[in-house]
Amino acid sequence: MALAVSTVRYALREVALKDKPTALLEVSPKATVPVLVLPEGQVIDQSLDIMRWALGQHDPRHWLVKDESLRAMTMSLIEVNDGPFKYHLDRMKYPNRYVDGQNQDHRAEAVSWLVQLEDRLREHAFLLGAVETLVDVAVFPFIRQFAHADPLGFAALPMPALQRWLSGWESSILFETVMAKYPIWRPDNEEIHVQGAA
Repeated sequence: MALAVSTVRYALREVALKDKPTALLEVSPKATVPVLVLPEGQVIDQSLDIMRWALGQHDPRHWLVKDESLRAMTMSLIEVNDGPFKYHLDRMKYPNRYVDGQNQDHRAEAVSWLVQLEDRLREHAFLLGAVETLVDVAVFPFIRQFAHADPLGFAALPMPALQRWLSGWESSILFETVMAKYPIWRPDNEEIHVQGAA
């Protein structure tokens, strides 16, 4: 979404993680996605770093906040989301992968984070205030995962502000655009070039 907003033109290679191409393993041995390879060969393989790089090129929606206290709040929210919340989300979504068998405990811990987001969104339309910023886009995919893991359970939560916020992102033209399906990349394929629109 940050790449799309930045309007940076790039070659997109859709990969199947069950059949990881050698080209992916060569540039990023950890073999997770996304991976961004810059023209000079630098590899960026963390989503947040890719977002920052893209918006550093062009940030027409001003997702990178200038205020120091808001930048600190952005990082604080992302750290909790990517750390403790994701820990519990993974164990809630994939109980068979983990041996503790505490699925309901993990769900309750994950919901405690959603309560904090609900409190923020009851005050403002977005997590930092009246306008969307980097933190909304960084947190959104994980909240979407939670909601899709148990749609009825999510809908039953007394969190209308969070549900409205999530629905707004899911129904946005930006999200629909970046979720377009592409054919799986193969070395002999013609490159697919993508350029977003602010």
